[in-house]
Amino acid sequence: MSKFDYDLIIIGSGPSGRSAAIQAGKLKRRVLVIDRKDRFGGVSVHTGTIPSKTLRETVLNLSGWRERSFYGRSYRVKDQIRAEDLKARLHMTLDHEVDVLEHQFNRNHVETLNGLAKFVGPHEIEVATDAGETTRLTAAKFLIATGTKTYRPDYVPFNGKTVVDGDDFLEMAEIPRSLVVIGAGVIGVEYATMFSALDVRVTLIEPRETFLDFIDKRLIHDFTHQIRENGVDLRLGSAVEKIEDTGDHVEVTLDNGRHVRAEMLLFAAGRMGATSALNLNLVGLETDHRNRIKVDRKTYQTTVPHIYATGDVIGHPSLASTSLQQGRVAACHALDTPTLPESPWYPYGIYSVPEISTCGMSEEELEERGIPYEVGVARFRETSRGHIMGLEHGMLKMLFSLKTRRVLGVQIVGEGATELIHIAQAVLNLKGTVDYFVQNTFNYPTLAEAYKIAGLDAFNRMPIPEEFKVRKKPAEPAKKQAKKA
Repeated sequence: MSKFDYDLIIIGSGPSGRSAAIQAGKLKRRVLVIDRKDRFGGVSVHTGTIPSKTLRETVLNLSGWRERSFYGRSYRVKDQIRAEDLKARLHMTLDHEVDVLEHQFNRNHVETLNGLAKFVGPHEIEVATDAGETTRLTAAKFLIATGTKTYRPDYVPFNGKTVVDGDDFLEMAEIPRSLVVIGAGVIGVEYATMFSALDVRVTLIEPRETFLDFIDKRLIHDFTHQIRENGVDLRLGSAVEKIEDTGDHVEVTLDNGRHVRAEMLLFAAGRMGATSALNLNLVGLETDHRNRIKVDRKTYQTTVPHIYATGDVIGHPSLASTSLQQGRVAACHALDTPTLPESPWYPYGIYSVPEISTCGMSEEELEERGIPYEVGVARFRETSRGHIMGLEHGMLKMLFSLKTRRVLGVQIVGEGATELIHIAQAVLNLKGTVDYFVQNTFNYPTLAEAYKIAGLDAFNRMPIPEEFKVRKKPAEPAKKQAKKA
């Protein structure tokens, strides 16, 4: 028997903690998951990924957004959409997610404990419950998967009703007629465009001159045009000087002297690693300026060999999808079990209205590396499926190497982007070329047919491979031609 209570203790039950626990359970190891909340699932299930995506789907359905190109901008499935309508589907979805998670833990013999954990020794933690009780537990290995919490600066007068952060936003009592969103990161952009689809007057403020800088600039240009056309007032290069809660409305003063007034303000400018309560200094772990933990990106081992960290708490890319992979890899490494490494190419999805999804490199990255490339573009309105769905916008863009003909990156903006991107992901990881899209047949009519259109667009401008060049027969000498005559 081991001298420790558990082989692995996981602090946090979000995507990475969840997958690590299930992996450890399948390896028949003694594993414990600790979460400070009374329901498991972490930020992803309760305030982040699942709630925001459920809210998006509810908004698009009830507002009739997808049908407006056919029936006009005034078309709605439900005339009066209230906050209760948005929450009803949300709570059903969250209850189902928690039920599935708890079933997975039970099936894989994963033990669970609710409480706030902190290190009291290199291999020992103390867990304080809401009832005021404490217990101490030991483990051979630890995985920190505590995720992040909202950044709440002092100059923002949060009140939980009209001035809120991303967590409070989901608990709104009623849908505001006007909304100011500060921070044009992924969360801010998603909520701003969602509520614009509900015909809420939305102002999106970003202190920098650009936003979503990790996305291909041409795609952002197309996206910016669409959201402005949909009614989002995008204010770039506008730093906030003052926020005042007057009771009737929220007044925002910008450093350029302009004022923005709205019924509600959502502050979505950054998140911090949820590590302050862990007592990391005791075990020799340090965090950065945003309380995030540095790890080896292949194993997710921290500078303390028996402690691992995964998910949002280690920073970029901070996706639920990548966190699930990180948890599996970390658990296998911690428990000395060989496993397949992570794929180098993963999809990035932004569930805004319209959606954005990318995989691979952008044009800016290719230019920076000096890689010669060709571009293939397809507009959704060029596809028959796009006509059927009434899509007026949407674009799929592919980048190919002129030297090897391989796919280097794919960017999509428009309906279904986060689903369509997986075709690109597969071809990228299998080192496929532009020829794949020319050779293969895609279901018709589908939006995936845009891959064929974009592939042909690039193929027709790229150098013709030697084996497909048409070689003309050499001209016959004039004497032979005369004899034949």
